[in-house]
Amino acid sequence: MIAIQTDITRIVKETLRERGVDSTDQEFILNLFDSALAIFEEGSILTPERIGEIAEDISINLLDHHHLLTLLRQKTAELDALKNLSLHLSSSLDLNTILKAVVSDAVELHQDTRTAHIFLYDESEDKIYFGAALDETGLKEKSYSPPRQSGLTYQVARKGQRIVVPDMRNHPIYENTPKGWTGSIVGIPLKIEGNVVGVMNISRTNTGEFSEASLRLLELLADQAAIAISNARLHAQVSQQAKSDTMTGLPNRRALDERLDVEINAAHRTGYSFVTVMMDLDGFKEVNDSYGHPVGDQVLRTVFNYLNTGVRTSDFLARYGGDELTLVLTQSDLSAAVLVTEKLTEKLKNFAYSLPDGKKLNLGMSGGIALYPVHGRTPTELLRAADQALYRAKKYNRGGFEIATPPTGQLG
Repeated sequence: MIAIQTDITRIVKETLRERGVDSTDQEFILNLFDSALAIFEEGSILTPERIGEIAEDISINLLDHHHLLTLLRQKTAELDALKNLSLHLSSSLDLNTILKAVVSDAVELHQDTRTAHIFLYDESEDKIYFGAALDETGLKEKSYSPPRQSGLTYQVARKGQRIVVPDMRNHPIYENTPKGWTGSIVGIPLKIEGNVVGVMNISRTNTGEFSEASLRLLELLADQAAIAISNARLHAQVSQQAKSDTMTGLPNRRALDERLDVEINAAHRTGYSFVTVMMDLDGFKEVNDSYGHPVGDQVLRTVFNYLNTGVRTSDFLARYGGDELTLVLTQSDLSAAVLVTEKLTEKLKNFAYSLPDGKKLNLGMSGGIALYPVHGRTPTELLRAADQALYRAKKYNRGGFEIATPPTGQLG
């Protein structure tokens, strides 16, 4: 029986080799074959002709299963890729980091990629925004061409369906486009709960259809990317709410502390100074006392946001608490701070607001100014210096601004 089994094994090996089965798969199939031989009871009568027939039948049968084996291995590779994608994209809640990871993963999954793009889509406004891009030279900070209203990216976003373009030079979407736009491209929507949150475009230099295996992997990446983008946006929204004053919508004390840390670090790098201004509304207490807190809250909300329109986009206005505001003037000095505070004071004088009884609101503003690093080197020191200057202004110069005094013996 052993000699017969050896003969059959030899014939199977030759058949597999003739069929071009690689060594790894040969070993796998031969192991299966050895198991199949166990069905024959010891002492069975097998003629040489019968041996050949058995070997041929088993080889053909196992070769059929070889295709199944290849498919199983492909599915296993896809599952491994999906696991790696999940780990990769769930490692961060920063949107920019996620977008860069998506294009990197796309290039890795699809080896002959020329460029990979991710665009974010605002369905309510039907607008597309650049997310990230990658080509053979590395990550890009802008798209190679702005998405066209009738182009691939907008069509994918609006339809919520994948679009494959085997040859860009011979496709209606790319009519009247630059001659350099050649090759093939696929656009895949990034959808979460049926809503399109973005589009992933993968282009190739060569023309032709994308394989089903490649498209399947890219669809897996698109699904994971959509979830990661949605989570990042939710995280950003929650973080923003945590740093916003619930009544006025302005940045709160937590956001102020973080901004001061940023300004101090920037000042260390650049050598520029910056200014912290503490401001308080004069006459607001009377509003609360006369009309109650609901009216007072509405006044604060309206006045604070009105004053915020008079601040440079590079500067930072936050609600410190009560009727106090804190203004951070980036890369500024005392002379610039004086001009800004005079402008804000004048702006407040022009503010018109009618109270419930028809009377006109009449508010003033006092403040204290502290300069980094003269009046403090930490957020606490700067806020304390500006607050003390505000106190002096309220007491001795109501309606005006006072400059802080340097801490004694601390700075030379």
